[in-house]
Parts: sequence; C-alpha cells; structure tokens
Amino acid sequence: MALPQQFQGRLAVPAIAAPMFLVSGPDLVVETCRSGLVGTFPTLNQRSAEGYGDWLAEIRERAGTHAAPFGVNLIVHRTNTRLQPDLEMTVRHRVPLVITSLGAVQEVVDAIHAYGGLVFHDVINLRHAAKAAEAGVDGLIAVSAGAGGHAGLINPFAFLHEIRAIFGGTLVLSGAMSTGAHIAAARLAGADMAYLGTRFIATEESLAPPEYKRMVLEAQAGDITYTNAISGVHGNFLKPSLAAAGLDPDNLPPFEAELKLGEGKVRRWKNIWSAGQGVGAVRDIPTTAALCARLAEEYRSAIRGLAQEIAG
Repeated sequence: MALPQQFQGRLAVPAIAAPMFLVSGPDLVVETCRSGLVGTFPTLNQRSAEGYGDWLAEIRERAGTHAAPFGVNLIVHRTNTRLQPDLEMTVRHRVPLVITSLGAVQEVVDAIHAYGGLVFHDVINLRHAAKAAEAGVDGLIAVSAGAGGHAGLINPFAFLHEIRAIFGGTLVLSGAMSTGAHIAAARLAGADMAYLGTRFIATEESLAPPEYKRMVLEAQAGDITYTNAISGVHGNFLKPSLAAAGLDPDNLPPFEAELKLGEGKVRRWKNIWSAGQGVGAVRDIPTTAALCARLAEEYRSAIRGLAQEIAG
C-alpha cells in the first residue's frame, strides 16, 4: 500500500472523482470531499486564471478542514497558454493534489513539491509511466482500456503489473469503474486507489447538461467508440452524441482542427460527449453525497465478503 501520508486517515474510500472537462465544478468537488473521496476539477473549467483562483478559495472554504483533500488537473503542454498563470495560482493556493496530463515536466513537479503538494500523472503506456517517474511524480494514474476521456488500450491487470515493476509510489487505476466493488477489485489487482469519472457525470452537482446525463443513463458499453477524430488524441466518446452532431460513429473522418458539420455550430466536449465503458452500471442521478455513501458501502461490503470467504 502506497497511499500518500497526506491522504491517510482522511478517506472513506480510496478513490478519486476524476477531473472532467466542462463537468467538474466546485459543487461536485466540495460534496465529494465532504463525503470522504478526493474531489478534483480541471483548471480550464474556469475561463481565466483569476476565476480559477476564486474557485480554489471557494472550495477550500466550503469543504472545511475535516474533508478529504481536493485536487486539480493541469494540462502540461505547449498549447496550453494558461499553464504558467494556472501553475502560479495553484502554488499560491497550495492545492493539495495536482494531476498533470499531456506532459510530465520536472519544473512543474518541483513547484508543487516546494509547498508540500502531491503530483499524480496520467499515463496510457509504460513509456509515459517511466518518464513521469523520472520527473519525480508521487503517483501514476493508469488510464486503462475503457476509461472515459483520453484513454489507452492496455488491459488494467497487465498495465498495473508493468507499472508496479518500475514505480513504487501511489498507483491509481482508471478504466470503467462505477461501483464500490470495482474500487475493491482495483485494490486487489494492485492499485492503491481507484479513479472514477463517468459515474460522477450523472450526479445532481455535475455541470453536465441534462441531455448528457440522460445519454449516460441510457448507454451501454457498446455505445462507446474509441477514436482520435474528435480531438486528435484517442479517447472514448458516446456514439449518440456523435450522431446528434451529424457524424457517422462507425465512419468518422480524420481529425481536423475545425469541425465543419453543416450550418450548426458543434464544439468538441461541449456537444460531443465523452464517457467510459462503465456507463452500463450508471442508472440514476443521485446527489454526490448519496453516490459517495453508496460507493463506500459497496466497497466495505465487497471487502467483508471476500474476508469472510477466505476465513470460512
């Protein structure tokens, strides 16, 4: 077990509600943290670095001192013009957890470590994992087959085993997890924590529009397609949202910088929606607190059941 010291004794369930573009906001983060899971959001969900700072202050005040830690997702890539101002705001507010994506940069890791923060990094293959480990990150998020958003194709069992062979820090598993039993299974497979995104889209506090939430409720794994046609990077998207945007989900065109779909204005992520293959387990829209309580009970029940089977 490589749970960070900063998390020990503060979590009801060893899980992180993943940062989702245009979905995760202060309400979702606060209620998740109050319920004993790590709540997170992308810095770019706010329109400016100043607005991002306002969200950080709001979350810290509303969550209180006894809640689970919160975190943010920082896109570490040359195309992100907000990187430097958002990093400075992150340091100023001493954000407990920073999840970096699309690049593991030593300078960013050092800046977060300077105030005692943690850095976890998204990886989809062993090469990315090795680079991030070399940069000194505290945790790796194994984004496995079936995960929502930008995802990889490696089986989670194989991926966890390979990463653990080269990395001794916190290992987080992402990919089609929607229940407390899934979190327990991630632990048994060798992960220290689980990473859940799609399940939190369909919550009352989610910023997702009602149509997006309903689409998640009605979808099965077969309604998810893996493609790089939308953003230039491979990820999992809901086929019904692609069809609604005027695209043929089974015959997608090559990626173009600008989507040209008739006269209507279609925006990636805003109108074309992502989800993971775990959608089939999502069948209601509870409050975040109720969902977290359910996950905690399912997790404990799964652990107890296994312990009783072993003992008996």
